[in-house]
Amino acid sequence: MAVTILEKFKSISPAEFFYRNKEIAGFSNPARALYQSVRELVENAFDATDGHGILPNIEISIDRHPEKLNVYRITVKDNGIGIPGEYIPEAFGKVLFSSKYVLRQSRGLFGLGAKMVVLYGQITVGEPAEIISATIGSKKVYMYRIAIDIKENKPIILHKAFWINTTNWHGTIVRVSIEGDWGRAKQKILDYVRRTAIVTPYANIVFKTPDGDVYVYPSVTNKVPPPPKETKPHPHGVDIEMLKAMISETKAETLLDFLASEFQGVGEVTAQRFLQTYGFDPSKKVKELTAEEIEKFVKCLKEYNEFKKPRADHLSPIGAELIKIGLKQILKPEFVEAVTCKPVVYEGHALIVEVGIGYGGSIPPSDQPIILRYANKIPLLYDEKSDVSWKVVSENIDWKYYEIEFPAPIAILVHVCGTKIPYKGVGKESIADVPVIEKEIEEGIRYVARALKQYLLKKQREEEALRKAYTIIKYIPEIASALSIFASANPEKIDQKIFEAKLFEMVKSKYGEVLKNISSVRDVVIQSE
Repeated sequence: MAVTILEKFKSISPAEFFYRNKEIAGFSNPARALYQSVRELVENAFDATDGHGILPNIEISIDRHPEKLNVYRITVKDNGIGIPGEYIPEAFGKVLFSSKYVLRQSRGLFGLGAKMVVLYGQITVGEPAEIISATIGSKKVYMYRIAIDIKENKPIILHKAFWINTTNWHGTIVRVSIEGDWGRAKQKILDYVRRTAIVTPYANIVFKTPDGDVYVYPSVTNKVPPPPKETKPHPHGVDIEMLKAMISETKAETLLDFLASEFQGVGEVTAQRFLQTYGFDPSKKVKELTAEEIEKFVKCLKEYNEFKKPRADHLSPIGAELIKIGLKQILKPEFVEAVTCKPVVYEGHALIVEVGIGYGGSIPPSDQPIILRYANKIPLLYDEKSDVSWKVVSENIDWKYYEIEFPAPIAILVHVCGTKIPYKGVGKESIADVPVIEKEIEEGIRYVARALKQYLLKKQREEEALRKAYTIIKYIPEIASALSIFASANPEKIDQKIFEAKLFEMVKSKYGEVLKNISSVRDVVIQSE
């Protein structure tokens, strides 16, 4: 007799999913988790500051737990816009609850961020997270201690309080205890903070380590990149599910009004032309579209090539000037150049690539260029060789053409910003080699490399001219001595030093630029000896 075994089915909450699969969010081991926690909290701090035009003042500290071995207490404080008191519990205690689900560039993207840090701390240590926050102009400062109900995906408020904001402070303080491995994570975290300082030279960053070391990266400019603006979807960037969601939320009644009001770069004239081209009735009620009509509508939107290209005002590139300031401040090279490329389109979304280069100075020589990778201003430290930037730098560029012989002291900064970046994994540590992105990175690198080549060639010419000038100047004393002997017949005696001075001025008039730091013949003679 056959026995029928019935499978049991049940659903799980987003919190439970990431509880079971924490590795895909970057929390795969204690070292990686410590790095990921610092990164997620710092990303939130910057989004709350420079994302709203505020000069960031970020304080980061990692302290060893006073009672528990291999447990660290991470605290990140910012001076950002703060979080309204009623939203604090869900902002830190409900997975996939976020203010970032709009079409606008931000460092965080998936609504995980701080929630994963809270969840990981809860899993490994069992202590609640503590959040203190006040919005700009708020008369109160709110404090919560929360945990996450994994089954229900909702916050558990263990303690809450508020006090009068007597100092007009605004910002957020997050404190979480997690299991970690500082010894293995130390270098990655130090690199992360340092590389963050490169692209945020307008920020004041203070980092205190468990060893008691304090790293300070002071602000060196008051210029902040323009904050990104929220924008509407571009017709080429929608899919069937997105269109269904837009239809359910729109207040437009007809197809014509829907197209003209809910998409960027589409006015009534363009909307009318599109609908006529594909045979849609402009007066049809948008909420009455059938599943087949929605599918056809999306296909036609992607095919139509007369829509304007996506705008880029919802992006916030660093800017070539700030990249150069940051590279000079942190790497201290002898040469620096940067470029912000023009916006391009990837799957209906605007995307901007920026490239910077530093050479010489304090940059250590290496067999490959040091690659500083960023996506939406976030340093990418893992999976370097699977990133498109590595492919371009190591395979596409012939560095000998640009006068570079390895080992060489050269660093390349690559920043990709957009609302749809093709990461290779949920950990967001490497970018896929999409042709349009690869092309932009290569063109950006070639631009800054050409500037470096011109600098190196000029430097070579100056060094050659300096060698010639030094050779000539070394013989000036002997020539001056001979001339003074020839001039001895003159009743008025001429000092040899006068001849030396005259001859030196003649040489300096020809090689003035390379001899600007040499004031006399004796300087050269002494250096030669």
